[in-house]
Amino acid sequence: MPRAIWTGSLSFGLVNVPVGLFTATDDKAIHFNQFQAGTSDRVRQKRVNERTGEEVDYADVVKGYDLGGGEYVIVTPEELESVEPGRSRTIEITDFVDLDTIDPIYYKSTYFLGPQGDQAVRPYALLLDAMAESNKVAVASLVLRTKEHLVTIRPTQSVLALETMYFADEIRDPAKEIPQATADLSFSDRELSTAKLLIESMSSTWDPGLYEDEYRKRVERLIDEKRQGKVVVTERTETRPTAVVDLMEALQASVEAARAHKPGGHIAIPGSAGKAPGTRSSKRGASGAASAAAESGPSKSELLARAAELGIPGRSKMTRDELESAVAGATKAARRRKAS
Repeated sequence: MPRAIWTGSLSFGLVNVPVGLFTATDDKAIHFNQFQAGTSDRVRQKRVNERTGEEVDYADVVKGYDLGGGEYVIVTPEELESVEPGRSRTIEITDFVDLDTIDPIYYKSTYFLGPQGDQAVRPYALLLDAMAESNKVAVASLVLRTKEHLVTIRPTQSVLALETMYFADEIRDPAKEIPQATADLSFSDRELSTAKLLIESMSSTWDPGLYEDEYRKRVERLIDEKRQGKVVVTERTETRPTAVVDLMEALQASVEAARAHKPGGHIAIPGSAGKAPGTRSSKRGASGAASAAAESGPSKSELLARAAELGIPGRSKMTRDELESAVAGATKAARRRKAS
């Protein structure tokens, strides 16, 4: 049974509901450890004094706030502890607001709130149903791991979800960050109607199951092949900027392509062909690679394989042209050694 990471009570008015806080998401990203190349030796990070080069014990480390110009305000753990919010076991609701009025940019992390104990079930369910029917979310504060968080509590189909929030001064002003995006532009009725038609053509019902982490699947496949001892030859298509075309022409072509659109899928770009960027190929001599090789010499995957045979260092970071030059030079050097 999942274990609550925090327990306390949810307070609204004079009603207190015992609740527990549970993690709502899983990090499925693939994490790697660091090793020294060519060995099985783990690489560890150390806390080092940048002036003396000596390692510093964790107990001797304090925090410093950068004032600029090489000046710092040093703060000890005890001093930080003195200004921490007092430990609290209550999430006190201060307001109820319309769900639609909150911009999603304010949401940070999601947790589930669950009732703790049989007596908490009825008031918990009453709050859940009342909030769902009124389309309201609760605004409150929560002290979690010595930090005070602004939170909202919203109803889902089965439980209350708690969202930690960014404060207003933590959200950047888009007008300052991307001034060119806020330029005052006008569009013709035809451009707007065609753009809206494209949106309608690609509209579907939200189904999170349609979307998968394709990169993670490729990494898992790569790890499995390496575990089995397979030699993996990779080829990565370089992405190039899209040619500037007439906006109206691009919209109309997109509408035509979107007629066959399926939820969760990318629309086919008219006139495009070949593999998507990042596609791996472990087979030499595939029809696409063969035709490209016939027109412009060996493919990058073939050059990588040859570079591996010649023991050329740094080959994985080379461009195709750099690989071709390095392979040619190494091949000539090998021939000279044989001749001598």
